[in-house]
This record gives sequence, C-alpha cells and structure tokens, in this order.
Amino acid sequence: MGKKNSIQHLLIIRLSAMGDVAMLVPVILELVKIHPQLQITILTRKRFEPIFEEIPNISIFPADVKTKHKGIFGLFRLYRTLLKLQLDAVADTHNVLRSSILKCFFKFSGIPFIQINKGRKEKKLLTKKINKVFKPLKTTHERYADVFKALGLPITISQNNKLTKPKQPVTTKINLKNDVKLVGVAPFAAHKSKMYPLSMMEEVLALLINEKNYQVVLFGGGSEEEAILQDMADKLGDKVINTVGKLSFKEELALISNLNVMLAMDSGNGHLAANYGVEVVTLWGVTHPYAGFAPYGQSIENSICADRQKYPLIPTSVYGNKFPEGYDKAMETIAPTHVFKTIVELGKSNN
Repeated sequence: MGKKNSIQHLLIIRLSAMGDVAMLVPVILELVKIHPQLQITILTRKRFEPIFEEIPNISIFPADVKTKHKGIFGLFRLYRTLLKLQLDAVADTHNVLRSSILKCFFKFSGIPFIQINKGRKEKKLLTKKINKVFKPLKTTHERYADVFKALGLPITISQNNKLTKPKQPVTTKINLKNDVKLVGVAPFAAHKSKMYPLSMMEEVLALLINEKNYQVVLFGGGSEEEAILQDMADKLGDKVINTVGKLSFKEELALISNLNVMLAMDSGNGHLAANYGVEVVTLWGVTHPYAGFAPYGQSIENSICADRQKYPLIPTSVYGNKFPEGYDKAMETIAPTHVFKTIVELGKSNN
C-alpha cells in the first residue's frame, strides 16, 4: 500500500535530451508503485511521449519551445496553461534556463517547485585536468529521486523497475529472421569523441554475424546516419539490418524491447533498452560512467571504457564536448574483440 501524501497531481519537467528523458522511467515506475495516488503530468517534447506509454497515471504535456512556448512570453503562456491543470507540486528534473524561468512564475502561485541538484561542483572536479577527483558520483537516477524526496515523495530505486515488453512488432518492414538472437547497435552519439570508430564497429559486426543465429539491427536518425548505416548493412549482408527511416519511434521501442543485447555509445538508445531490462553494452570515450549516466540496472562490466593509462584525463567533460588534442582517438583503445566477446557472453545468458 502506498504512503499517503497531500500531493495528488505532480508536474515533472524534463524537456531534453532523449537519454535524460528516458532515465526518468525507472524512477517514475518506483514513484507510482510507492505513491499510487499520484497523477503525473510530464512536461517534455511531444516526440518523447511513447517512452512513457506503458506507465499508469501518466499524461504528457508537450512543450513547444520553438514556437508557442518560445521566449519569456511563450513560457509565461505555458505557465498560465499549466496552472489550469490544478497541480499540487512541480518536480524540475532538468534545471535549465527555461525551467528556472517557469520557477519564477510558479513562485507567485504558492505551488511547491523543487529543482534537481545536478552536482556541477563534483562533476567539475571529476573532469579537471589538474587535481582530478576520480570517483563515482551520484547517478542521475538518484538525483531524480532526490527531487521527489524533497517534495515529500521519498523513493528507493530498486533494480527491478522494467517496462513491459510489447509483443514483437510486425517484421515485414525490416526483414527480421526467425529464431535468432537480436543485437541492436546504435553507433552514433552527439559528439564524435563519444563515438566508436565506424571502421572498428564494422569489425565488431563482422564478428557477430559470423556467430550462429545472430542478427544485427542498426539504429540511428537523420538522412546522413541512414546513408552511413545502409552502406554498412550493404557491405555485411542480410544479417545486418538498417532500421533508420523504416520504423516509427513507437515501433523502434517495441523492437528495442525485444533485443537480446543492445550495443550503444554514451547516448540515448542504451537508456531506452535498459528500461526494458535488455542487457546493454556501452562504449565510453572521453566521458565516463562515473559522471552518473550509465544505463539503469546494468553491471559495471557492461560499460567498456577507453584506456585511462594512455588517456589519464578521462573524463575530460561530462557531455563529451571538451577534450585535449588527441583525445578524440581514445576509443581506439577499445578492441573490437573485447566488445564482441562481451556481447556474446551476455547473449548466452539472455535467451
């Protein structure tokens, strides 16, 4: 039975990015389990709505920050509309300029408004060149949970909060084989310093498709990535399928949920897969899981990091957008055979 709390309708703010939005899922699953009286509205981008479809008592309020809700007047318009929802509290799990402006508006409403502590000071110490403090920080999932605790909605995040896997989607669009182990591969990231070299990724894929009963499905977005992945699939044959441009986001999630293993960078697809309990192997270049962005419920061995003996300043930044000269090559220290063996071992235990 859930603990009683005066909060009946909670607004959660997380506008972007996809991975950070996806990391809310296991936390919200715990929240609705412990506090079933809650009605939750999530203020986020419309395109992220399918991420939350399986969770009860959730509604999405789409933020249109490029047009209707753009600028301070647009945010005031948004605030006035949100007030009509009869909210009892606001959990800002983003804490950016837009949400801070909304906080200023909500100040006059008397509605409690708690913002996430992103741990900027600790993260700065973790990424320093000199006197680096190299230790694991609080995870983003824990930081989200802290926001709810501050509102009087305490939760302890368990490792068993998983979304229900939809049935395998119709596969005629992408020609999946029957009775195979599916390995998803999402080779792209926001910054090239977080991307495994594509030539080395092809080596991993070549090793995988030589394994009996394995098929690889490639994930990405946009015309440039579609062309790169299609070229990769054409080289490697029909055991490698490019999904870009062939599936809706909802269909992609259904496919991801039915993978045996997902191979991703420090990026959103790994978090999407982890929410369904899929084994996720992540590759880390100039970023590092110590910053708190490892996918939910995954063994530390599933995070394969660049060699810090050769590149001791790792992590050079939290998001991978800053690094010293030469550090863009850090991922080349991760051997394709190591990635391949890790995937196969996980595949053996996940049928």
